Amino acid sequence: MSDAERIVANVNASMAMEGVTLTEEEKNRIKDCIEGRKSFDEEIKKLVEYYKKAV
Repeated sequence: MSDAERIVANVNASMAMEGVTLTEEEKNRIKDCIEGRKSFDEEIKKLVEYYKKAV
């Protein structure tokens, strides 16, 4: 298991303790950010905009 996979598994476990299930898309997004393929800041901006529209 790579470091990125271990981190994603830890995040997934933490979220599960709070009753939140991560989708495969969310897990992949986290892994892509950790591995530098995507920017954390840009992904957060996208999520904020998505949820602003949903409300």
